[in-house]
Amino acid sequence: AEVVGRMLVALYTRHQERYTIDHLVSHIEAVVTERRPQRPPAMCFLDLAGYTRLTEERGDRAAAALATSLADLVEQVSLPHGGQPVKWLGDGVMFHFRRPGQAVVAALEMVERTRQAGLPPAHVGLHAGPVVFQDGDYFGRTVNVAARITDYARPGEVLVSEEVVAAADRLGAVRFESVGPISLKGLSAPIALFTAVHAD
Repeated sequence: AEVVGRMLVALYTRHQERYTIDHLVSHIEAVVTERRPQRPPAMCFLDLAGYTRLTEERGDRAAAALATSLADLVEQVSLPHGGQPVKWLGDGVMFHFRRPGQAVVAALEMVERTRQAGLPPAHVGLHAGPVVFQDGDYFGRTVNVAARITDYARPGEVLVSEEVVAAADRLGAVRFESVGPISLKGLSAPIALFTAVHAD
């Protein structure tokens, strides 16, 4: 009886310690999470300029070869930066990035590497904000704005919204050059756009 009594006290004490530690950890995690700034994800579109004309000139086999090269390239670049190709749009790709800063870095690299791979020049548009995920796809205003920014971007250009610039801090290798408030098709008001370029 004496041994059983000591064992029960030890089990109770251990249980109490575990409960106290779990309680403290949960409160610390809550405080840290609350104070940590929550950055919105970024939606990114990459299009190849002149893809349709090129495929008409070179034929379907060339179009298939270009599509394969593009698929390999975007996966090699986007995945290490936390990006995920969501869907293919014929001559382009839509991506979701958890961190806008990494989206900008990946976009600049993809534009460079499409040129090096002999693909038509790429242009990219990015916007950061809340999105709705459903059935393997992303929806919402953020997606629509990113698509409109891409339409406005010139070949070889990475064009981003003000929201991306605000969320993409501490990017020493990248700088943003203001383009100004731009009226984009389908949007009710002009939005501030910036060109992302390598800092050097």
